[in-house]
Amino acid sequence: MSKLPKDKKDTFEHSLKRLEEIVESLEDGNVPLDDALKLYEEGISISKQCVEKLNSAELKLKRLSKDAKGNFELFAEGTEEA
Repeated sequence: MSKLPKDKKDTFEHSLKRLEEIVESLEDGNVPLDDALKLYEEGISISKQCVEKLNSAELKLKRLSKDAKGNFELFAEGTEEA
């Protein structure tokens, strides 16, 4: 495991990178069974964390997208709110 500061290890991007590393290791097929099971378990845990982070981000975006009346505003692609 890399030696990044704790706040860097908790980022979505770091989690996704670690998940990709796990998948590559498991796809190679050169990992002993016990290690593969540990990697799989770690991957499932990281996957759940990523889903939680994405759901949280989506909820924040929905809250920020409400207009003054509490209705969601939809903007056409390529336009920005003034």
